[in-house]
Amino acid sequence: METTNTKANQSGGLKLAHGSGSCTIVTQCQVCSSTDLKSVLFLGYLPPVNKMCKAGSKPDEQPSYPAEMLYCPKCHLAQLGLIVDPKILFPYEYPYTSSTTKILRENFAELYTDCTSYVSLTPNDLVVDIGSNDGNLLSNFVKKHKVLGVTPEEIGKIAIERGIPTILDYFSEKVVKEIVAKEGKAKIVTATNVFAHMENIHEIVKSIMNLLTDDGVFISESHYLLPLVETLQYDTVYHEHMRYYSLSSLKYLLEQHGLEVFHAKAIPTHGGSIRVYAGRKGKYKIQPSIAAQLEKEKQTILGVDKLKLFKDKVVLSKLQLLAMILEIKKAGKKIYGISAPSRASTLINYAGLDDGTIDYVLEISGSHKIGNYVPGTIIPIVEESILFTDQPEYALLFSWHIAEELAPKLRAKGFKGKFIVPLPEPCII
Repeated sequence: METTNTKANQSGGLKLAHGSGSCTIVTQCQVCSSTDLKSVLFLGYLPPVNKMCKAGSKPDEQPSYPAEMLYCPKCHLAQLGLIVDPKILFPYEYPYTSSTTKILRENFAELYTDCTSYVSLTPNDLVVDIGSNDGNLLSNFVKKHKVLGVTPEEIGKIAIERGIPTILDYFSEKVVKEIVAKEGKAKIVTATNVFAHMENIHEIVKSIMNLLTDDGVFISESHYLLPLVETLQYDTVYHEHMRYYSLSSLKYLLEQHGLEVFHAKAIPTHGGSIRVYAGRKGKYKIQPSIAAQLEKEKQTILGVDKLKLFKDKVVLSKLQLLAMILEIKKAGKKIYGISAPSRASTLINYAGLDDGTIDYVLEISGSHKIGNYVPGTIIPIVEESILFTDQPEYALLFSWHIAEELAPKLRAKGFKGKFIVPLPEPCII
């Protein structure tokens, strides 16, 4: 399928060059349309992180796409240089469920408390979650307010079974018209860990504006460029993530559509994210958090030179990890991988790990990823109990950003070996 060119418009729309097949080459900034894009990191050709083959199947042809991070000096957006068809990246059988992750359950419970301190909500107010997955976020609003999820994946049926109304479709102008006609406009629209994943972002923001009440608030949570750079999170660079937002670039984007950012908060999810509140201009008091965060970005991450230093550190980190694994394998020791988040696929493929270095990747019971191979490899994903029966000498923590939480739990369950923490500087604990 060939994607359709998006024409530039007065709100800073985007022109894209056609690529081959289902890819679209980014030739202008996705936020401000500038053509002055600087290459700051290239991780090679990566497979889609959620397109998995069944374990035991014979290796067959698999697509892979270049993963190049570009930086726009004008609006400070970091972005991928290639956009891949969302039907490839988010298949109907999409295996990720957010409710299985404790830190996300806690985050969404905290989001409810946080947002109600800034936004007055009544039982009749509608809350719409874009990319609602299994209803994890909306479970905190249901029975207190009207709720509605929008997600294209089959996992949305889990939310419906939990009593959370869900539209199984991609968020679009058409879907917004259907919602407004049936339910009215929304007091709150949320987009958590999806706002960087959506193509034609200006059309998405326009649709959000059309969905919001006059005093409505848009709340986004996105993986944040600041901790990404500071802790070398190259493993979060994959094709689902078309954009890597700073607060500066988010502010630039939303202001083009009449949305004013009035509060921002750094949160721990996904190794470091940013929660941003925006309403129509003048509707909400701008909090001191905005100026403080913008100044911090200016001093630490904004600029081509700062991001090229990030690239140099990424390369060294990869080589240090491989050197560590070399010594372990020379000694004849086994390494099992712990958890298979999307970021694990990038790390494994960029570092060139395979079934000769990582015997298995382990997931908790009930994970939809069990029984598959890690994308781009024949490393099988299996249930985590094998860690305690086999007792490999080393466990590589792919969810390294929650190592302090994860390692003690696995020790308490009986694992006696050592843990490899791959980032930001590889170490053994």
